Amino acid sequence: MQGLKNIQCLNNPRPTLSRELTHQDKVLGNMSDPPPTPTATSQTLDDSPSLPESSSSTKKRRGAIAAQACDTCRQRKQRCDEQRPKCGTCRNLDQPCNYREAPPTKKDKTMVEILERVKNLEEHLQRLGGKLEGVTSQPSNPVFSPISVQPNNFAHPESGILAPAHPAASFHLSDTSHFNLGGEDQYKYVSSVHEMLGWPAISQLLSSIQSKVPNHDISSSERDGVAIMLSIHRCTDECVPIEPLGPTAKQSAIDKPGLSWDSLHALSKAYFDTFNPIYPILDHQSFMTETLPSVFNDGFSPSATSAVVFLVFALGEVALAGFDGPPIHVYNGRASGVRGGSKGRPPGVEWFNEARRRMGFHLSEVNLENIQMFSLAGTYHGTCFCPTGFWRMTRAASQACQALIDSNPRALSGPNADLIRRAFWHCSIMETCLNLELGFPLPGLQRLEETVGLPGFDAAFYKDPYLSDQESHIQEHLASQIALRRMLVDFHNKLSQSTAAQPFSSAWTSPLTIRLRIQQAALELGQWRGLLPAHFIWPEDSHGAFPNSMAGATVTNSMALHPPANTAMSPGIMQARSSSIGSSSLNATPPQMFTTDLDSPPAQYPYAFDVQAALLRSRYYYAKYLIHRPFLYKALHYPESMTDDDALGVAHCLKASLKWPIAMSPTCKRKRLVPCMFFFTQSFFGILVLLHLSTTVPILRNIRATLCGDRFETDARETVGLYLDWLRDLKVIDVGTVWHWDVVKAIYGLED
Repeated sequence: MQGLKNIQCLNNPRPTLSRELTHQDKVLGNMSDPPPTPTATSQTLDDSPSLPESSSSTKKRRGAIAAQACDTCRQRKQRCDEQRPKCGTCRNLDQPCNYREAPPTKKDKTMVEILERVKNLEEHLQRLGGKLEGVTSQPSNPVFSPISVQPNNFAHPESGILAPAHPAASFHLSDTSHFNLGGEDQYKYVSSVHEMLGWPAISQLLSSIQSKVPNHDISSSERDGVAIMLSIHRCTDECVPIEPLGPTAKQSAIDKPGLSWDSLHALSKAYFDTFNPIYPILDHQSFMTETLPSVFNDGFSPSATSAVVFLVFALGEVALAGFDGPPIHVYNGRASGVRGGSKGRPPGVEWFNEARRRMGFHLSEVNLENIQMFSLAGTYHGTCFCPTGFWRMTRAASQACQALIDSNPRALSGPNADLIRRAFWHCSIMETCLNLELGFPLPGLQRLEETVGLPGFDAAFYKDPYLSDQESHIQEHLASQIALRRMLVDFHNKLSQSTAAQPFSSAWTSPLTIRLRIQQAALELGQWRGLLPAHFIWPEDSHGAFPNSMAGATVTNSMALHPPANTAMSPGIMQARSSSIGSSSLNATPPQMFTTDLDSPPAQYPYAFDVQAALLRSRYYYAKYLIHRPFLYKALHYPESMTDDDALGVAHCLKASLKWPIAMSPTCKRKRLVPCMFFFTQSFFGILVLLHLSTTVPILRNIRATLCGDRFETDARETVGLYLDWLRDLKVIDVGTVWHWDVVKAIYGLED
């Protein structure tokens, strides 16, 4: 418990501000009153009284203070012009010019602490691997006969290492099915689902259902996987229609009647209460007090700034519709999780088209607004279930980010440095998703990680934006995603290298290849979960539970509205928890933050906290599932070589695939707010295929029965229902999901 408190302190460097929420508070918060005039709002930022200048006064005003002076100017106590590689003073004196590295601010240390601990753990594991360099691995007993599982082979999952579900369980193989490997003794690690479809066991399964899906050539799934997943054959304009220009053009969004300060402020607030906590690429304070009043007073120009503003309005409209808009369809009385707009006309499209009319004039600019413009456009494409547009805009944002940093390194010490860092890590996380799930090469951002450094969210803040940023946990969420991304990339690279050109026997028996890589990755993943802030960490064995910050507390309705001072959970989150309690007794099972009951009204959380929490948990289980998936390959294709440890690895892979919170309510009821939608769609498709195989292949069926725990069968049935509902819901609006649905419908024998 003391360790948890220490971690909480490390991840909450700023003082906690809290406020009481009434039952009438909504998820997007109350719209604050507009300033008397937008111009007056920006003027209040500097309300220092001005002194009349005297003609006889000879005192000069002090010049601007250098953001980072070199050592020479610091010693001479004079102003530094900050020129690189040498400032003007050092050139004149012909002396070396050295700039000290800026120390991290107090807020910086939240991210630094998480990443430093992960780095220290990596170094420890590398030293451990060096000690095993000369050890010859002796395989455990084969599983042709009953084997007792050794609990000491791997530790408990809470520590991130494998452990048996039942210490006294035994596992044996009977009636092993052998799949045709084409005479090759070769194993290659893959991460993407479309590459996994090339596994011989899965290829044979897909071939067996080809007659049930005459509209698709399933044999081309591995070769054409990227085109299938991204719906390349579908025109982007079908996802996001372009309004015609010229005399026949429809009314422009900026010419609509009733376009007031209140309406624009509401759209902006909706964006910052939902999307920005997940994609923190804009500064809340400067946008609401400077950018928005400026465009409202002076009008919308053809500038990149106006394009960014229109994209904020578009996403704000998506946020409002995504929460409260009408469902796009209803299936058997269950409303779709896609709300607002229609298949051909998504919410916010008028604002988005206004942004597109301006984006073309700024394609080649090298500045922060260029990165933000492409990043927001990619986000909007994602809300419209248009993965091609998401991919193209994300790649454009990454290229713009590289161009800015390479051409102007001084920008990282300028006034927009923190926003550049935020945009950089946003692009890096999105590109990693594309790399792992589509096999796209990384664009090169990783070479700039040390140069860019971590964002500190150290811009000036004022009461309202600071309060919302505190309760949205924007900094901790981004720090946790950066650390998880780093671990996934490291594991992916190491395992890809370990299996690149080795035969199966070498890849599995060498002490420094697959088994040790997996063990190292499991250690790091467990460490990552243990370092999460108290308002994000959850019990390992309860995917849908509320955060651990309320573990052991007796929750009542009054406590939900008036949380104790030492709780790390915000009042808004507590209010949502109160609504989930209802009239249940105090001694009942604690309520769940995420539920498999998709027919009950979904709970509402301020600042999209449910999306944040579901995203972190689902990516954790995705990482755990991906780390252990090589054991499934071995069980399917080399069952005679399976060992006790391998069987446990299969069990952990199967359990990690169950009940990802992103597919549970309330998050699945607001699908337009879920980042990288296609990423989860194809992950759910791959899991459904593997869960089906685990019921038909004897060795996997035995592992399910003996090593996966008492609740596995129940959880597996609920998982299949959740993931099938996800695909059924999206196939109506996303052409790419139609392929996934038709295949799993044939595999599971379903009807439309």
